[in-house]
Order: sequence, then structure tokens, then C-alpha cells
Amino acid sequence: MANITITFPDGSQKEAPKGVTSQELAAEISPQLAKKILVARVNGKLWDVMRPIETDARVQFFTWDDDEGKHAFWHTSAHLTAEALQELYPGVKFAIGPAVDDGYYYDVDMTDTGTTLTESDLPKLEKRIMELAKEDQPLVRQEISKEDALHHWTEEDKDPYKVELIQDLEDGTISTYTCGNFVDLCRGPHIPSTGLIKAVKLTKLAGAYWRGDENRQMLTRVYGITFPKAKMLDEYLQMVEEAKLRDHRKIGKELELFTFSSEVGPGLPLWLPRGTQLRLTLQRFLERVQETYGYQQVMTPHIGSKQLYVTSGHWAKYGKDSFRPITTPQEGEEYMLKPMNCPHHCIVFRSKPRSYRDLPVRIAEFGTVYRYEQSGELHGLTRVRGFTQDDAHIFCRPDQIKEEFERVMDIIYIVFKTLEFKSFEAQISLRDPNNKEKYIGTDENWEKAENAIIEVCKDRGVKAKVVEGEAAFYGPKLDFMVKDAIGRKWQLGTIQVDYNLPERFQLEYTGEDGQMHRPVMLHRAPFGSIERFVAVLCENTAGKFPLWLCPDQVAILPVSEKYLDYAYKVEDELKEKGIRVKVDDRDEKLGKKIRETELMRIPYLLIVGEKEEAEGTVSIRKQGEGEQGTEKISTFADAVAQEIYKQTHQWEQTDEAQKAFAHQHDKE
Repeated sequence: MANITITFPDGSQKEAPKGVTSQELAAEISPQLAKKILVARVNGKLWDVMRPIETDARVQFFTWDDDEGKHAFWHTSAHLTAEALQELYPGVKFAIGPAVDDGYYYDVDMTDTGTTLTESDLPKLEKRIMELAKEDQPLVRQEISKEDALHHWTEEDKDPYKVELIQDLEDGTISTYTCGNFVDLCRGPHIPSTGLIKAVKLTKLAGAYWRGDENRQMLTRVYGITFPKAKMLDEYLQMVEEAKLRDHRKIGKELELFTFSSEVGPGLPLWLPRGTQLRLTLQRFLERVQETYGYQQVMTPHIGSKQLYVTSGHWAKYGKDSFRPITTPQEGEEYMLKPMNCPHHCIVFRSKPRSYRDLPVRIAEFGTVYRYEQSGELHGLTRVRGFTQDDAHIFCRPDQIKEEFERVMDIIYIVFKTLEFKSFEAQISLRDPNNKEKYIGTDENWEKAENAIIEVCKDRGVKAKVVEGEAAFYGPKLDFMVKDAIGRKWQLGTIQVDYNLPERFQLEYTGEDGQMHRPVMLHRAPFGSIERFVAVLCENTAGKFPLWLCPDQVAILPVSEKYLDYAYKVEDELKEKGIRVKVDDRDEKLGKKIRETELMRIPYLLIVGEKEEAEGTVSIRKQGEGEQGTEKISTFADAVAQEIYKQTHQWEQTDEAQKAFAHQHDKE
């Protein structure tokens, strides 16, 4: 039998017989590893561990600890759930059943079953899923022709949803997976067998239109999550309960940060005074950092000519997800609500001639953009139809990419340090080499951009995970994933290298040689969007924001109306120090005021009465720590002002201190 060459991620190679499986390769390294791997990547494609490898290949293994391993695990769990549904509800039709970030779902049509699926049915369904899992059914892949696939789902299983999916596929690209008595149209990959699934929880039911089209069939979406150990499910359920307490929608209402109204429209948040204060504090902080790093602020309109987005490629890529074009009385004139800031910034750069001496040009804007998210996808501040990005674009020479990329990384580290995100990881997102039509631009430009990111991370010592297929449509990117207080991951900061938009907009600068050259464009957003970032902050801190960020940093509670004048005097002295403070002048009992102020998560409560007025002091209570004694007004004001300054200026410590923080996390 002929041999093939296998190359592992560390560059090592070995000869193996043609047809070897990933599991066999893992077993030669370690029997324990062979038991743990759930899926592999072979020449850039995710691959079943039992699927033969027929050619020379780059091979990487993934376990439950990897996102790819979890994805395959949950993908198989979706098939297992479908098998259980097929047994319990004859006549059920199946649409799609993908893995998602937190488990999986399957969209099913219950019309021909004579019944509907309700929450009370889920325990019975869970029981059958686990019975089937214990049968340790293998997942069997079969590649079939389009003709055979159409025959199967028109004559045997008779499923119109699968038929429609098959009609969109090219012959020679179609495969099925069999799990027990259930056969599904699927490209894979899957874990080796169902016996690895040890615990299941069906989390909820929801409605979903077929293919997201509200004019088509409403399906039942069954959400679930599974684990390789029962203990993991218990820990997950505990985390879910904690997450409910930290839900940013709940906290936003309690702290009076934002609200939504059907009269304004779904997915369009209204920022209340306290939320606006928090938002502006974040914005001013980043503006100060950006000014230090040489950024220039710009402002661009909330709409733009449709042709602008045709030129940029956004219309072709995202037109269906945008609000419909706005027509004017002038024939042929169309505008769009701005879906992206970058085309506007390209025009700003092009507004005057540029020389190589002018570069880099760093343009920043807190720009509001609009996307038409389906109503079923909207979720608090994390999925909205109008949001503000802390957008910036850097136009630079090719020889400046590395330095500019590192400077952006420094800004992201500053944001994370100041907001006390202590656990984060980096991910290099590349294009899918097997599906290049999803992206714009030449292979040459993509290779340049991808290599630039990889080289910067290597030189900086960043241990970034490389993921194919996650790039933006115009270029690769470096994403930062933050882990919150209860272990969930959020994608926040992002940096993208783009050779394509400068070409589309014919951006140029005069080089040292007197010739015209094309700049490279870097996209960056440390927050991502203000809305989503505030949601993450709410859930990470449970609403107990750092002192510098709190809408109200100090509350003054007079023990009676008699001491209101003194309370206002204290307020004035604190405001002179730049401290955000309010006086609770309501005619309520002191105990009630204290309880309600603590529920608003205000860091400091000052009690003032006869003794405090006579001595020029305040009695201090600190959030979560209780009574702190009494101090002179000026002493307290100076201490709080110093605490705020330290929190917001710690990044301005020595370069060595900042780099030490950055490199510590790069190593981790």
C-alpha cells in the first residue's frame, strides 16, 4: 500500500499508509489522545476522525477543550435529537440542525404528526435521546449523487425541506450521515459515535421561519446542549442560573440604563440619562487614548448613496440584510441607512492628495450604523438594528503595517486592563480556502494580508488560535475573545487588514519615488459596538461597574429634610473634584434610601446628619463592604478623585509596565 505524508501543526512529519484515519494517527502518538479527539482538520477542512485520508495532508486534532471539538459534539447531538423526534413523532419533517455557540438546535415541521411540541414534552424527548446515546451508534458518512439524494427525500423519507436544500447543491458535493435509523443530509463532520454523549438538556422551544423568510412555513426550533460528562451539565445549569441574574436586559432596567419601545421600533435602543452617562464616559476614555496614539476624529452622515456601498462591495454582500434603499423625488436617486463606516472613511482619506510622508492617516469615529436583523434574532443590546461602533481606519504604507498593527493591539490591551478583563485570548481569522467565492479581492492581496497578521503575532509572541473561514469578506482579522466572570466567551476587540477597499475606491498616495501607490487599510474597533460592549460589561460585573465608569459615583443621603442644605454643600464640593454625585432628597426613611441606593449599585453612600454637619464630615458606606467610618469632606473627595484617576490613567504608566501587561497575556 502506498504511503502518504502527514504534517502536524508543529511542522513534524510522518509517513502513513494511504487511507489512514485521524484516530489511528492519534493512537500512534498516545492511546489517551485517540480516546479524546472528537474531530480533525485535514488540509484546512474539518474531518471525521474515522474518515480515511487519501492524500498528503496537514492534520490537526481537536478535543472537547477546543471549539471545533464542541461544535462536532453538538452537531452530532442535533442528529441524535432528530433520531429521537423521528421515533416519538412519526411524520415529523426536518429542516436544518446546526451546532451553535452554546449547543445546537433543530428546526422541525410538526404539521403531519397531528400534534405540537410543548415544553412538557421535553423530558420525554431527553430520556429517549440518552437511551439512543447509550446504544453507542456510529455516525456513518456516505457521499451520494444529487439524483440519489433527491430520490431518497422524495420517495423514501419524503421531506420537502431536504429536497429544497439538495436543489441548491452541486452534484459531487453531497453527503449523508446515518445515525441509527435516522439519515440526514449533512456535510459533517461528526464525532465517532453517540456513546460519547453522557448528558443532555433541551433548553427551550422557539418558532423559526424556514430560511428566515416570514412568508414561509413557521417551524419549531428545538434547542439543546450536551456534554461528555454529567458533572459538566450540572455546572452549566448553575452557570445558566447565574447568567439570568446577570442578564444585561434585567440590569439595564434595574439601573435605568436603556429601554426599548415598540413605538420606536424593535431593535432600536433608547439610552436613558444614566445609560447615556455610562456610554459617554466610555467614549471619552477611548477618545483620550486615541488622541495619545495619533487618531483624528471625523463625523460622517447616517446615510449614504447606494452607489457608495455598491463600490465598497457591501451592497452585494449584505444588501439583503440592510434596510431597503431610500428613494427620493429625483429619478434614480437612492440612499441607504449607513450599514458600515469604512466606505465613508475611504472618501475622507481621498478628499485631498496624500504623500508617503502623510502616512499613516488614522481616522476615528463613533459612528452609528444600521442593519436589518430579523425580529427573531434581536436580543437586548447584543443584537440590535441600530448600533454605534468605535470605528477607526488606518491608511498606511506596506512597511508600516507591523508597527500600526502592534499599536492597535496596545490600545486593545489598554481597554481590557482598564475595564479589568483579566482573561482573554486571540484568534486569527482567515478565509476559507475551499470557498473563496465568499470573499472579495485577489489571492495575492489575501495572502499578503493573512501573512501580515500571522507575522505580527509571531513577532509579538501572541499565541493566537488560527481559524479558517472566519475572516471578514474583505480581509483577514485578529479577534480578541474575553472570558467573563462566569466563564462565557465574548468577541470584543478586532483588527482587520484590508488590501481590497483601497483598490475599490482607488485610494492613492505619492511615494518617495514620485509614483502613485496604493495604501493598506487597517480596520479596528476595541469595543466592537458600544451597545454590545455595555451588555458584556453589565453581565461581567453584574452591574457593579468600576468606580470611574458608574453613572453615579456617590449618593448623599441626608437623615432628614433639615440637613438638605448640608447635603447640597457636600455635593458641590464633590462636583468640584469632577465626581458624579446626586443627593437623595426624597421624604423617605433613611433605611429605605440606603436599600434602594445599594440596589442601584452606587459605589459610595454618604450619610449626613447633625453630627456630620457640625464637624464638616460625612459618614461613608461602600458598596458591598458596609460602613467605612467618617471623614472630612475634602479628605473623602480627594480620595475618591484619586481612585478614579488611578483607574483611568493606569495605562499611562511606563511603557515597560504596559508592555509587561500585554506580553503576560500574549504568553497565556
